Amino acid sequence: MIQNKLREGERIDELQRNGYVIIQDPKRFCFGMDAVLLSGFAQVKAGEDVLDLGTGTGILPILLEAKTDGRHFVGLEIQQESADMARRSIQLNHLESKIDIVTGDIKDASKIFGASSFDVITTNPPYMIGQHGLQNEDDAKTIARHEVLCTLDDILRESAKILPPKGRFYMVHRPFRLSEIMCRMVAYGIEPKRMKLVYPYIDREPNMVLIEGLRGGKPRLKVEKPLIVYQEEGKYTDEIYEIYGY
Repeated sequence: MIQNKLREGERIDELQRNGYVIIQDPKRFCFGMDAVLLSGFAQVKAGEDVLDLGTGTGILPILLEAKTDGRHFVGLEIQQESADMARRSIQLNHLESKIDIVTGDIKDASKIFGASSFDVITTNPPYMIGQHGLQNEDDAKTIARHEVLCTLDDILRESAKILPPKGRFYMVHRPFRLSEIMCRMVAYGIEPKRMKLVYPYIDREPNMVLIEGLRGGKPRLKVEKPLIVYQEEGKYTDEIYEIYGY
């Protein structure tokens, strides 16, 4: 039965949460630690509806359904092959009543879903700008990593329309774009409220940043204690093990 859900080149990976699994294709794009850390950083309250922009193969809706008491989760994904894998993963986990996958463009998200339609938005967007390291604009990995099909402005503009006043926005990104991220969030009326830097090792520079924004919020940013990934080579810190659920 499970094998019937797979297409050539795909595999099934365990998620260490509620017995859930996910279908992935290594030739396209597999989720990374950034998605898992965002699922641990995002706060979803009981009864809330959550939209994940650029959901890929559905990793964030699946993890958030396992970790929170949210009412319903929706993933928006422009690449049909990734959206198809996400839907099959949801079927494998018997989550059809809790998670929907919509194939569509982030630039049209507010038209697809309507204003003030979700309490929470999460996103793990492409990090790289323009042509830096760009190889093939149609390649799934390129689309996931580079602002080929959507930009930071597209995400923030649409999120500001979709969230109601006091709706929450959660994003994982790269620290080298932090000043731009903060400025653009404020410009679109999503006030940065909470931030956590992620360091691979305690003596290295941070390589990820987790950010919470509040639509229409007042200026006041809380910088949380940093998250260290490895205590030594090959061994995660206790906090990472807890987030992963090992």
